[in-house]
Amino acid sequence: MKSPKILAVASAVDLDFRYGCTPAWWQLWKGLYEAGCDLIVTPYRGRPIEAPWWRTEPNPCYREAELFAAARNSVARLKRDTHLRRAEEDPPDSASDKLVRQAIRSWVTPRWHRHLARILERERDVDAVVVFTVPMSHFRGIPTALRERFQVPIVYYDGDVPMSLPEFGGMDTGFNIYHGADPSEYDLVVSNSEGGLGRLRELGARRAEAVFWGADPELFAPLPVEKERDIFFYGYGDKFRREWMAALVGEPSRRLSDVDFALGGRDFRGDVGLARVIGDVPFNAFNRAISASRINLNITRRSHATVWASSTSRPFELAAAGAAIVSSPVEGIDRWFEPGRELVVVQDADEAERVYGELLADPAAREELGRRARERALDEHTYVARARRLLELIGLRVPEAVELARG
Repeated sequence: MKSPKILAVASAVDLDFRYGCTPAWWQLWKGLYEAGCDLIVTPYRGRPIEAPWWRTEPNPCYREAELFAAARNSVARLKRDTHLRRAEEDPPDSASDKLVRQAIRSWVTPRWHRHLARILERERDVDAVVVFTVPMSHFRGIPTALRERFQVPIVYYDGDVPMSLPEFGGMDTGFNIYHGADPSEYDLVVSNSEGGLGRLRELGARRAEAVFWGADPELFAPLPVEKERDIFFYGYGDKFRREWMAALVGEPSRRLSDVDFALGGRDFRGDVGLARVIGDVPFNAFNRAISASRINLNITRRSHATVWASSTSRPFELAAAGAAIVSSPVEGIDRWFEPGRELVVVQDADEAERVYGELLADPAAREELGRRARERALDEHTYVARARRLLELIGLRVPEAVELARG
């Protein structure tokens, strides 16, 4: 019995693009390797990046994608902004969106079809193709054609439900991925959200299943470093979470003027009070930044926070790093952690202020909160566990000897 071989079509592999899912994909792909898979990764945006856990194929439309991204950035600069922004609710499928899709269908889609067919033809024994949050409309027709020709299951993995859904429209840096798409082409649609599965079925998915985000305990672990800040939040901007940024950062930072609030990332356009913005934190420095902070915040975007059990990476990464976590309310957070024991959920600025004061005054309580969170993460939320769940859903088995050797 051979190791299962998966062809992964990745939204991106290069961490420099700052796509929120990319660091999580790295960890999941590493988990698939450790679970015994042979993985081939080919990126939709950017160049392929080699790693010890997978081999790569090129991006057949690298030049076109970079030219398109440069054009979008130029238009944004003309509008005196960093992105072409969408409305936060029900963004329209504009005429320009339709023209872009038409151009992609005419030029990009056929090239990707040929590229994937060549890989499958050469490899001969690929057991599944998994498309990781590439705009589904850009691949329309490809899953059906590949399945008919190669008799291989085609899986779509959406790591950003519900924000990727048409009613939210995704991040300003990407596409509205379901406009013009046909989810029924895929044998399985995998989602990070349990609560979003019904909506995916409404959009046409024949089968939809949840695989939550997690954390790699080798990449996220407590480090013996000096504390450099009191309260720390890291995120890709504050779209969909400005209300809770104000409640957990803006207002408390004004009331607690002797407490050091720090924000990693950029594009914070709402109320951040007296918090200092320290800019991007490279992924290889993120674990240290967590350990150097007395309290770490989990402030979830409204789209994810209000749809039941819509996982994001952050709470799992913070927990694996042994952080004392204070979180905004998230529907279904108790699906992964026990509030009050493994993290603290606060309901408003007053409660945040009180909890910050108590935790900052009690290092032992912070340490115990982080210890329990890490214990839960190691027991239930590693990426090897997530990889095994994904393989089970696809219907692939790994020889026990292979998994034992890699584990």
